[in-house]
Amino acid sequence: MALDNDLLGRAESKCELCSTSSDLDAYNIPPDSDGTLDQSILLCGTCRTQIAQKNDLDVNHWRCLNDSMWSQVPAVQVMAWRMLNRLNSESWARDLLDMLYLDDETLSWAQSGISSPLEEESAVKHLDANGAVLEAGDTVTLIKDLNVKGGGFTAKRGTAVRGISLVPDTAEHIEGRVNGQQIVILTKYVKKS
Repeated sequence: MALDNDLLGRAESKCELCSTSSDLDAYNIPPDSDGTLDQSILLCGTCRTQIAQKNDLDVNHWRCLNDSMWSQVPAVQVMAWRMLNRLNSESWARDLLDMLYLDDETLSWAQSGISSPLEEESAVKHLDANGAVLEAGDTVTLIKDLNVKGGGFTAKRGTAVRGISLVPDTAEHIEGRVNGQQIVILTKYVKKS
């Protein structure tokens, strides 16, 4: 309760990122927040929801970072830096990120909460024929008749393959059970159900 009151006072009862004054709540900065005032910020529901999402950010909502990135509060600077990095496909976000200066300690804190773009690029992503990301346990549907080598049968188009597993180092391969046999399937011949 004291933390909420301290945050409300520091933030003047406004979201510290977008300045909205409704649906406010304390947000502990991941990954190692100790729940203190110095490692928490006051956020509105929209900012909390957007931060939690991995994709589909409302780019226009985050134009508020143009103002909030200049905050003197390190926790606000950290979140502004992280969100600008997530939005780096937008030219305005890259420009703001170029202008944002963080001291070494704050920059280290900001970087500790995100994976680097190189790590994300090197991570193997399994995509179906439509570009949807496949995950272990998903159900996919075959979009082409496939001759199963060594199986002596053809897996027919429209067959549902439940509970797939991903081949770790090969983005083009998944494994699934068809007609009682475990087979390797090329991702370009499936669509996520």
